[in-house]
Amino acid sequence: MDGMPPIVDQHSHGTVHGELGLGAFETHLAAAAGSTGPAPPGTTFFDSPAGLAVRRWCPPLLGLEAHCAPVRYLARRRELGAYRAGQLLLRGAGIGTFLLESGAPGALTSATELAYAADGRAHEVVRLEPLAEQVADTSGSAGSFTAYVTEALWVAARSATAFASGIRSCDGTPPEPPEVRRAVDRWLRTRRTGGPLDEPVVACHLLWTAVATGLPVQLHCPDPRRVTRFLRATEGLGTDLVLLPAPWHHRQAARLAAGFPHVYADVGTRPEESLAEAPFGKLLFSTGARALAELYVVGARTFSQAMGRLMDDWVADGVCRWAEAGRIASLVAAGTARRIYRLGTEAV
Repeated sequence: MDGMPPIVDQHSHGTVHGELGLGAFETHLAAAAGSTGPAPPGTTFFDSPAGLAVRRWCPPLLGLEAHCAPVRYLARRRELGAYRAGQLLLRGAGIGTFLLESGAPGALTSATELAYAADGRAHEVVRLEPLAEQVADTSGSAGSFTAYVTEALWVAARSATAFASGIRSCDGTPPEPPEVRRAVDRWLRTRRTGGPLDEPVVACHLLWTAVATGLPVQLHCPDPRRVTRFLRATEGLGTDLVLLPAPWHHRQAARLAAGFPHVYADVGTRPEESLAEAPFGKLLFSTGARALAELYVVGARTFSQAMGRLMDDWVADGVCRWAEAGRIASLVAAGTARRIYRLGTEAV
């Protein structure tokens, strides 16, 4: 929509360093298209919704015509150099503030690096599981791990904007200390250095500890209904929770956001379903971008177009007036994120 302020992207992971050949670029594009395997013989992941969106929105930012051939686009990317191409893409995305999740696998840009390249603001969101895994690598016992990870969480809370957890379900009460110690002991005895956190009790303990810091917590829960008891139990504690569901569960996430005063829901790049289920001030935008600067552009442009079409329809149908449509769009695009993540009115 015309007049929409710079967007706040409340969830992404950063971009890769260095040049990308066709194979590496397609690997990251495949992940964005929801695939884990190679493209069928004779095809390419540029022949996907994500690929078409890249070809539509990104070439003009690099001085090419929209929908140019993929080989021409990648040649232009190499001609400019990875860093300059990334700058042009990030600065042309329309995103003013990025919330960047730390701890993602692979060598991706930090919040500081992304902010500089994008000429915007970036804030760190600390992922709980990688933090726990780092502590586990230096812990000799369950008791030392529990003490060290609690300290690490509180130290991280001094500079982080939010925490994030990949927990898929959690009970309505914190696990008891003896149960936590047994779970930590099992995990430490069976994991190898660098192994993932695969003990649900430990993950739940981390989540409750993060809630105690008062920072907002993002919940990466494919089916958000599985954390309903946790949402109910944390009401009134003063910590905001943000649901980041799988694409086919945005409606359920929005319903939960409507049902609990401290719960919010991510709309991704397709706000239509979510806005039908929750107050507009409970919904937030994110690209979820990882690795490719192009995915920030695609996410932001897709969201802005979808929101614009929806607001046009609402005004045409008499649901609201233009001024109200602009206010609603601004809430989802930036306003709610600025409020719950305490970003204030920082310059972007």
